[in-house]
Amino acid sequence: MNSHLPPKPDFESIETAAFESADRRTTLLALIGNLSFSWSNNESMFIYVLMLLLDTDEVSAAIVFSTLNTTRARLDLIQRLALIRIARKDVRQELDGLIERFTAATRLRNEFNHAMFMLDEHGDITHTQSLRIVEQRGRFKFGETRQVDRARLDEMSTVIRDLRDLNRDLWDFLPRLQAHVPTRSGP
Repeated sequence: MNSHLPPKPDFESIETAAFESADRRTTLLALIGNLSFSWSNNESMFIYVLMLLLDTDEVSAAIVFSTLNTTRARLDLIQRLALIRIARKDVRQELDGLIERFTAATRLRNEFNHAMFMLDEHGDITHTQSLRIVEQRGRFKFGETRQVDRARLDEMSTVIRDLRDLNRDLWDFLPRLQAHVPTRSGP
């Protein structure tokens, strides 16, 4: 019988050899965890942006935020509200810049959170395969395969640092945003 399935891994050999590659796997998994942690903390900061733009309380903003089921939909709502609620162009541009930085990090976060991981015969994670369908020249294929090498680990570390800096910048931005969004009780 001809099968299109990939060959079944030799799990016993991989598990036997995996001890030697445990440090590399642990490093990658720690980076994925830190990336996810940092990304989530930043995404949650946009609840406060939404709270100010809607002139509402934190719980109401969180309800609106969580009702939208994608990050893209949440950011689109924030950008649309910013157009009508923030009179100063420089403040809107600053918000757009923060959103752009977050969106750039989102690509890498999505790549690792929505991937299949490929192991070699030693149990080392060698590649990721995206779980997206990709069309190239009219043909469809199952996701992009990318090598997990030193450059990729360095990219993850850089994005984690970028997310740390973004979080601080979002906290610094909130008071400026609050000063430039009219409230029901204010201007």
